[in-house]
Amino acid sequence: HIYGNIKQEVNVYVKIFTNSPFLVCMDLALSQEEVIDPNYLWIGPDGKKLEGQIYVNLTETGKLMVIGFKESMSGAYTCTLSHKIIETDTWDEREMFEAYKFMVYVNPFAPGWEEVCNQLPYDCEDATNTRVQEARDRIEDFFNKQAYVLKHDFQTLPTIHYVDHSFEVTRIDSCRPGFGKNDITHNDCASCCVVCDPGTYSPNNEVTCRTCVSTQIKQYGADYLSCQLDILCTNQAYTD
Repeated sequence: HIYGNIKQEVNVYVKIFTNSPFLVCMDLALSQEEVIDPNYLWIGPDGKKLEGQIYVNLTETGKLMVIGFKESMSGAYTCTLSHKIIETDTWDEREMFEAYKFMVYVNPFAPGWEEVCNQLPYDCEDATNTRVQEARDRIEDFFNKQAYVLKHDFQTLPTIHYVDHSFEVTRIDSCRPGFGKNDITHNDCASCCVVCDPGTYSPNNEVTCRTCVSTQIKQYGADYLSCQLDILCTNQAYTD
């Protein structure tokens, strides 16, 4: 359960294709008190009411769970709580309104994401790399436009200054065991992994294929264990 906060929005990160935790339409302090005639109105990122939607679990006590969370469901989930309070001196009833905002994001790298990824009908790793590249391009485009506006527009502008070549992206590549990259043809592609040629192998998640000491490896896509087993077999043959 994640409680709201009337002073600031609450960030929530959800593992992709799982259910979100319950978002509670009140803060922790209010939940410890008696709330008179509460009413809850939940609005999703698209500005529509969430009551009756098939992808949410909305309880009578104002708790919201988003079911099978996907990236398209990310955004602001807001709830307005209305309830009555009684003035102790006059016993008059007064209606109160509190608004709570939850910023809910998909987190593809939460614990267990690889198991979920392997169940998808497409290459999750390639899709993730593509989105990272898109994010990098958008950030660079923003700073380039900011630099242009600062040079050509004399109106009052935010104090954000971009220094040429100060924004760089460092690629951290990896390939599955038995796969590697050709540094000549794939030097600018984070996911262009190909099977290692015969006589070479790829240990762990490194990027390049290494040459195996044994020259007997004839298969493609050898990993570290295959190389070591082949060396043992070759040595055994010489011994015999």
